[in-house]
Amino acid sequence: MSRAETGGTSRAGTESANESGAVGVDAAGRGAEGASGVLAVRAPSGLWALGLFRSELVTVLRRWRTLALLGVLAAVPVLIGIAVRIETPGGGGGRGGGGGGPAFIEQITNNGLFLVFASLAATLPVFLPMAVGVVAGDAVAGEASSGTLRYLLVAPAGRTRLLLAKYVSVLAFCLTATLAVALSALAVGALLFPLGDVTTISGTQISFADGLLRALAIAVVVAASLTGIAALGLFISTLTNSGIAAMASTVGLLITVQILGQIPQLHAIQPYLFTRYWLSFADVLREPVYWDQLVKNFELQALYVAVFGSAAWARFTTKDITA
Repeated sequence: MSRAETGGTSRAGTESANESGAVGVDAAGRGAEGASGVLAVRAPSGLWALGLFRSELVTVLRRWRTLALLGVLAAVPVLIGIAVRIETPGGGGGRGGGGGGPAFIEQITNNGLFLVFASLAATLPVFLPMAVGVVAGDAVAGEASSGTLRYLLVAPAGRTRLLLAKYVSVLAFCLTATLAVALSALAVGALLFPLGDVTTISGTQISFADGLLRALAIAVVVAASLTGIAALGLFISTLTNSGIAAMASTVGLLITVQILGQIPQLHAIQPYLFTRYWLSFADVLREPVYWDQLVKNFELQALYVAVFGSAAWARFTTKDITA
């Protein structure tokens, strides 16, 4: 699963790499042209670098696998909305409020905007991070498994710039996936339930417009919460030439961390797990907003980005690329 899905070898600079007959790239990022020596390349311009970022982003978002993941994520609010509608009086059931389930689910029948909050709470622990793990794990390893990575490096990209472009594209997917859930939930909520003023967790009421702004802020917070696993997945992707292995390892690590977070005896390490403060986005729906857990979440994600982003850079800039 890689650039072959979207004709990726037509990317900026790849054609020139193919014409040169390059067969490998060493740890310094230099191209090899058979036995004739080192291939000379020019330093990339700023516009070329912007083109690289844009190309990476388009490549990620146009893959069929990415579109399928977004489709599955967008379907979750539909299922939740229909289930709650069926269980409410006049909708085919009689238990009203749905009882239990994700946070905010009992308020959905009174205000469809709460379907946004409930859907994000339902998808954040598993579905959203798994989708991000798949995309991040495939970022570098997928290129290596399809044989296109060495051509990207023969072009005047530079390893650091290429790795940064891939991480930015994964971050863009984090935001896109989160917005897919939120927008789908908003549409379904408006279709199946009434809309109006929002009652915050603190018990106060805010206008519907303010509620929409809070929903947008929550979507941004959720996307920011996924930056840590995105960096972790990118690092794992630099360790192997198998896209499937990198994706499976990232998702497996996510599941392991989720399990560790539920074992009381491991309370000493739980504050350092990247999943620790994921649900702190609910504090945005308080009046006033509680910033304590939100700030801790941002700090923890920044720590993971710094540590595993640096590890990914160190690995990627020193390894020999032969695939």
